[in-house]
Amino acid sequence: MKTLARLVRLWRLYTYLDFMLMTRSLKLFVTFLITDTIFNIAAVTATLLLAERFNGIGAWSKFQIVFVVGYATLVGGLLDMFFTYNILFISRRLGRGQLDHVLIQPQSIWMAFFTEGFNPFTASGSVLVGSGLMIWAGMKLQISVSFLWGVSLILNVLSSMAVVLSFAFLWGSLAFWAPRAAEEITTPLIRIFSNLKSFPFDGLGPLLLAGVTVIVPVAFMAWYPSRYLLGLDASITGATVTPLAALVISVFAVLVFRKGLEHYGRTGSQRYDDLGHRS
Repeated sequence: MKTLARLVRLWRLYTYLDFMLMTRSLKLFVTFLITDTIFNIAAVTATLLLAERFNGIGAWSKFQIVFVVGYATLVGGLLDMFFTYNILFISRRLGRGQLDHVLIQPQSIWMAFFTEGFNPFTASGSVLVGSGLMIWAGMKLQISVSFLWGVSLILNVLSSMAVVLSFAFLWGSLAFWAPRAAEEITTPLIRIFSNLKSFPFDGLGPLLLAGVTVIVPVAFMAWYPSRYLLGLDASITGATVTPLAALVISVFAVLVFRKGLEHYGRTGSQRYDDLGHRS
């Protein structure tokens, strides 16, 4: 209970800091609002235009695609909201020697990672756009929203976030052993998720499907969860595949990260660069 209370207090603190950052200048606020709106609209336009032009993509109808795009945008927005300042891009912190900023704090490393990157105002654009698209698609598709469906939605969103975050930590932990070479290893990985997250993968062959589920598990960011939530796969497998994937990848990520911490405890930081540090 104390841990939860501290978590809430820290989120409240970082909410205040983020609010002060956004409102310190009217010019900054307006500029950010306009550019963030343009960016979020542009990020979903290509997929939506394809769906409009061909009245869907593959076996997915137009508004089913809108739902997938909304879900993917929501997941990406929540990751940006809770894990910015290079928490999601963890290899940057490790490669630049910035983990010491966390280790000297009088709290656990996991508490720091779950709170330091919280910025609910500056990252709200994607969350609002994603939520709006899902609501719009849900109304058009006449989705029957029940308590169980709502629980499934929340569970799948959290699982999708866990898949992306754990995968970033899994590969980003290489920066413990090769800080300079692996400093930016999470950047292309997250870019792959961002570029492919909104597309359905129904027509892929076994090899390519394995690529987007095992090698780079982008299919769990929106495709698998949307199939279940839209009723395209109402089986037990459809209901559990994303949470199970999140659990498996999270376990591997924690094991590898802990091994990296042990190595870091013996060698310390081999280089330091304050680029990107939240001060």
